[in-house]
Amino acid sequence: MIRTLNFCLTLLALFLTTFCMAQKSELKFNKDGKFKIVQFTDVHFKYGNPASDVALERINQVLDAEQPDVVIFTGDVIYSAPADSGMLKVLEQVSKRKLPFVVTFGNHDDEQGLTRTQLYDIIRTVPGNLMPDRGTALSPDYVLTVKSSSDPKKDAALLYCMDSHSYSPLKDVKGYNWLTFDQINWYRQQSAAYKAQNGGQPVPALAFFHIPLPEYHEAVRDENAALRGTRMEEACSPRINTGMFAAMKEAGDVMGVFVGHDHDNDYAVMWKNILLAYGRYTGGNTVYNHLPNGARIIVLDEGARTFTSWIRQKDGIVDKVSYPASFVKDDWTKR
Repeated sequence: MIRTLNFCLTLLALFLTTFCMAQKSELKFNKDGKFKIVQFTDVHFKYGNPASDVALERINQVLDAEQPDVVIFTGDVIYSAPADSGMLKVLEQVSKRKLPFVVTFGNHDDEQGLTRTQLYDIIRTVPGNLMPDRGTALSPDYVLTVKSSSDPKKDAALLYCMDSHSYSPLKDVKGYNWLTFDQINWYRQQSAAYKAQNGGQPVPALAFFHIPLPEYHEAVRDENAALRGTRMEEACSPRINTGMFAAMKEAGDVMGVFVGHDHDNDYAVMWKNILLAYGRYTGGNTVYNHLPNGARIIVLDEGARTFTSWIRQKDGIVDKVSYPASFVKDDWTKR
């Protein structure tokens, strides 16, 4: 009896946490069972610098062409002071269209005179943002729920948005920071709560943040891993692996992870049935880049663990793929 009561209390706490982190307006699959996401990454916007004009041009072109259901910025939005003016200028391109959006921070966003907390609060003032009240958190992780086209009460897909931080906090470990154990526990709790609400079945999910997981580096070193897109630099992932990928694999909900950070990569690689993908560099010539700037598009399918994705750049669409079909070897004897 006591075990049952404790379990119920734990489950209730998870539901309450989930409820508190829900977005302010509803996202839902359309009548055709589709939901479109535009991922912009590494805009590296410098306010007042003409080199950034092409970034705004591309953002507007992509939004006009794709008409997404939600926009997700995966970090390094700004690259100079004034940080507030730069951030607001970039987000204006989305808010003026009355499109919902969120921002996850990169390692450069809080180097322009404002902290993550200050930037988060500024973003929260922009119409269309779906980011929750951060409470006491400096930069909270949160879940966006996508409702079913036929049942407004049913969560048909999840979008995990996380802060991958900046640089290693340890003097004897070089490079970039890692997702913390607290974040992994948070993810596991969220995933378990939504699974319980869904009759014990994992809800199809994607995850978005800035710095790639160590598994990106591991996957591209495996010559048998199916990879589509462009790889022109090393995956700049943390040197310490705290186990977020393992948690996602065990939970069984995340189909794909989408990051930025490495400007010359836009590939997607299948690793243990989870797609590890980059967005396309969106910025102008304010920092290194060797690919035409653009964005990644992701279209989820309602009621299935499938999605399609492509890169949109100035001259059109490239590298269109389907998950999992484009990354699974077929039985050649049955062709």
